[in-house]
Amino acid sequence: MTRLAEGRSQFGYGIVTPVSAIPAAADVLAADLEVLPLPEVADRMGLPVTRVHQMLRDGQLLAERRNGVLVVPEAFLAAGTVVKGLPGTITVLRDQNFSTEEILRWLFTEDDSLPGTPIEALRGDRGREVKRRAQAMGF
Repeated sequence: MTRLAEGRSQFGYGIVTPVSAIPAAADVLAADLEVLPLPEVADRMGLPVTRVHQMLRDGQLLAERRNGVLVVPEAFLAAGTVVKGLPGTITVLRDQNFSTEEILRWLFTEDDSLPGTPIEALRGDRGREVKRRAQAMGF
């Protein structure tokens, strides 16, 4: 039997790759911040947990790993859905090469000029201002 190139299938029908991992930050948020494990996020949104996994892969949500468990900040959810403006804000920051850890920190850092944190502003229907600030961070 000949040796196969790394990543090639035995039959040569394409590349064999592992299932894509769910992106998650290290435990960077305050310990007292309310977080939800992924099954509870799915339950609150009325979705299968696999759909929550896909939302994390697609950048519609962010998760961190606490004590080995993937969790999502409760503040990211409102009325059984993702807070309006959060996915777009995540996309703007990712496009500027911000890591998941940096995005989470920024969303939960007090900003006196908002006032409050960017996630509080998104929850308060001030998404346009949050997105403008996120865009300005790239310059």
